[in-house]
Amino acid sequence: MRNFEGAMQFLKARLRDDEAAARAVKPGKSQDLERLKARVLADVEAKRQLVAWVEDNFGTALKADASARGLPALKKGAVHLIAAVPELLRSPVIERLVWAYADHPDYDPEWGLIEYVYEDEPDGDKLRSRTRGSTV
Repeated sequence: MRNFEGAMQFLKARLRDDEAAARAVKPGKSQDLERLKARVLADVEAKRQLVAWVEDNFGTALKADASARGLPALKKGAVHLIAAVPELLRSPVIERLVWAYADHPDYDPEWGLIEYVYEDEPDGDKLRSRTRGSTV
């Protein structure tokens, strides 16, 4: 994803907007509206946790904890492997979350969701990528 930091800032701003809109709903109008408000607030919190997971350098803490606990080599290796998930592999989470706001005026089309598709070709399958809504 190009301009990953820009996409992160955009997403955080949209989550603040969603939270503010949900909190602005006046209580007592309808139970359905109250449930929708609660669902939107829970959705915002879940997305914030995903953003934090993508941003967080949790690897250092996990590795230190594995060493401090004296885990066997195999378990320690597994912890190190899990902790080493690079941003490159996490960024699709942000691509998918940002894409929900594609109709926002500040949305950058370069953040477009990239889909990977297999196409049948005479010499075998070929993996190609495309941005959501177009073909490459």
